[in-house]
Amino acid sequence: MKIFGIVLIALGGIGIILGGMMFGDIGLAAWVGAVPAIVSGVGFLKLDKILSERR
Repeated sequence: MKIFGIVLIALGGIGIILGGMMFGDIGLAAWVGAVPAIVSGVGFLKLDKILSERR
């Protein structure tokens, strides 16, 4: 779970950086794709923390 979270956050960060370099609607679409990747990556990290405490 932790690896998936880290990978999603990294890909989301790269997507935001690349979205800032793009023009118009394409950049906005890159941001719209990158933000959920970051949010779900944070969710995976929180879930891993909760599951590891339960063991």
